[in-house]
Amino acid sequence: MCGIAGIVHFSGSPVQSTDIKAMMERQRHRGPDDGGLFLDQNVGLGFVRLSILDLSPAGHQPMQSDDERYVLIFNGEIYNYLEIKARLSAHYTFRSQTDTEVLLNAYRHWGADCLHHLNGMFAFAIHDRHDRKLFAARDRFGVKPFYYYLSDSCFVFASEIPPIFEHVRAQGHPLQPDETVMFNYLIHNRTDLNNDTFVQQIKKLGHGHCLTIQDNKLQINRWYNLTERLQQGWENPEEYYNCFQSSVDLRLRSDVPVGICLSGGLDSSSVASTLISGLNKKDFYAFSAVYGAGLNGDESSFINEYQNQLPNLVYVRPTEESLLDDFDSLMNCHFEPFGGLSIYSQFKVMKDAAQYVKVLMDGQGADEQLGGYMYFFGSFFRELLATGQYRRFAHEWRQHYKNHRTFSGLSYLAFYAAPAVLKDAMTNRKAGFVHPDFYREQQSKSTINAQLFSPKTLRESLLQHFESKLEHNLKWNDLNSMYFSIELREPFLDYRLVERTLASSSEQLIKDGTTKWILREAMRNRLPEKIRTRQDKVGFENPADHWMRASLFQQKAEEALHSPALVASGYFDVAQCRRRLKLHREGKIAIARDIWKWIETAHFLNKFTASPAERLSSGEANSSSSWKVQQKSAW
Repeated sequence: MCGIAGIVHFSGSPVQSTDIKAMMERQRHRGPDDGGLFLDQNVGLGFVRLSILDLSPAGHQPMQSDDERYVLIFNGEIYNYLEIKARLSAHYTFRSQTDTEVLLNAYRHWGADCLHHLNGMFAFAIHDRHDRKLFAARDRFGVKPFYYYLSDSCFVFASEIPPIFEHVRAQGHPLQPDETVMFNYLIHNRTDLNNDTFVQQIKKLGHGHCLTIQDNKLQINRWYNLTERLQQGWENPEEYYNCFQSSVDLRLRSDVPVGICLSGGLDSSSVASTLISGLNKKDFYAFSAVYGAGLNGDESSFINEYQNQLPNLVYVRPTEESLLDDFDSLMNCHFEPFGGLSIYSQFKVMKDAAQYVKVLMDGQGADEQLGGYMYFFGSFFRELLATGQYRRFAHEWRQHYKNHRTFSGLSYLAFYAAPAVLKDAMTNRKAGFVHPDFYREQQSKSTINAQLFSPKTLRESLLQHFESKLEHNLKWNDLNSMYFSIELREPFLDYRLVERTLASSSEQLIKDGTTKWILREAMRNRLPEKIRTRQDKVGFENPADHWMRASLFQQKAEEALHSPALVASGYFDVAQCRRRLKLHREGKIAIARDIWKWIETAHFLNKFTASPAERLSSGEANSSSSWKVQQKSAW
């Protein structure tokens, strides 16, 4: 919905409006419709608005309570704001039709406990001018971001890393890459495992956490713990569907058109079929990435099932040429390295969709709660063996092989059950392009095997993913969509749906060698059967290996491997990288993901050497606008 930023000076010195303005201009793409500042002695708050609910000036932020005690900046959506407003209307007068005002009065009424009343995605900060206290919070699963920098002299926060990075460097404070985060990315293809970022001194507020700044002290508390919320599972698929439909309906609340990202997979198709059952299809847009029949990642045959149902089905065609055209924008969008070129496909979808809509829905979060990835079979099999369900294990293994024609389920079972020393040895085999010294230094610091690769049950594995893996997908979702001023909504991440799904038995999730059993049953007669019964898992794949053989990308890879910042980092065995690049170019191996890591790591490391002026001239921050500035002295 928006972008937020703030500065608190512990010395008591006033925050300068120019500093807040610079931070907001750096993320202007998040909110091109409006902008505002609030300055109160040593506290400064900034906001850029993407207008979704109540498009009038009444939705302007920072928003003050009618008694002028509280000042709110808020990014996200409170989907059940109408229900909360009805409960609060006897106590407060509402001047707008926004969920922002509802959130502000909810905090006035319940304090921090208001969080438990919210069904939505959110990151917000509230300045209490009376108690000189800043309160901030993030939603249950981390759909909306909240980054911060803390030193002895200040607390700085924003919706994205670049505004903080540039502000801190402009103040003359040193910043360095976090090498353990880099190691987990290079070796395990994982980011966002905890509250660390690729910048050592910049952290993120954890999902389901809140913080308070008062008397120059930071206190962080966990307000939501998914594990503690698992009580009652689903009785039957119809009960599941009713909750799913309720989630979709809530996320249709908008004063601007809503569309959908349609991949052709089970998850987004389930959202689409539930959406269009009650919509005027003439005003509804769907966007799908396609590559051409036979190319990796193309799901046209599944997407085409909706041709007669969706008159506004827009096909987006990412290509190596469009990737080259979009390269600089993609790098500006994603300040940190990301997980591969599948991210570009979504980026291109958002770019094209921005011509039509401001709000999109997608199927993110279904795999993590319904056991949708192939490796969940490993934890499922381990659970069956550990609980003595040998006949069921034999049946599920046979059906798994029949449906998927792979031994990967057994491979993951063996890996999960292996001792830590063997896991480390197996990990070492994937470190071909990483410098041996860097590997030896960081291996003992990485906790990823314990966090994600040692589950004893399917539920434990799913919970680990919600704590340590889901968020990187949500981060990429947020960055790709908000870069083009689009709000992305995820119906599968309604906490009511998540809590009851993860409380359900493993048989509700994986059955007869098929994942997402309860969703498939819930969508029977509601979804094209070809999609409902498909067994493969594609996601946002694309022909990346082919793209990375193009001469211009080969040139970018060579430039990366010659980059002084990359060479000096000591992360890579550069000679080995060059040998592998040659083999890829000759078609003898396929390592597009590795090549992309070299390119974007070099790009990331260069940020630490470029001056702020150089970053500005490169187009990383360039826009101007009028600002509404509110200045108040403390009570």
